[in-house]
Amino acid sequence: QVQLVQSGGGLVQAGGSLRLSCAASGSIRRVNDMGWYRQAPGKQRELVAGITSGGSTNYADSAKGRFTISRDNYKNTVYLQMNSLKPEDTAVYYCAAEVVGGVSGNFWGQGTQVTVSS
Repeated sequence: QVQLVQSGGGLVQAGGSLRLSCAASGSIRRVNDMGWYRQAPGKQRELVAGITSGGSTNYADSAKGRFTISRDNYKNTVYLQMNSLKPEDTAVYYCAAEVVGGVSGNFWGQGTQVTVSS
């Protein structure tokens, strides 16, 4: 079995920064794409940023220039550094990973609340 365990998040004032982490563990042979999604109340879950195993990244327009996704392949961990946070960034953030291993597939983290106050 594979688990994605998230850490970070919390309450921050507008203009502040937060860093999210997500570590994959379990029967893993390889982790392919990893990413961060978010879901605000009453809205659909949306992609915030993604990163391939080779380090290529993509960002939602709302995240460009403010958020940075990175990963440590040795630790099977993905990070999201969020700067210049805005109230509209308030959401539950989820990490996701495509895992090849004992049980292959797409896995999700447990979610973490990010709240940005104005």
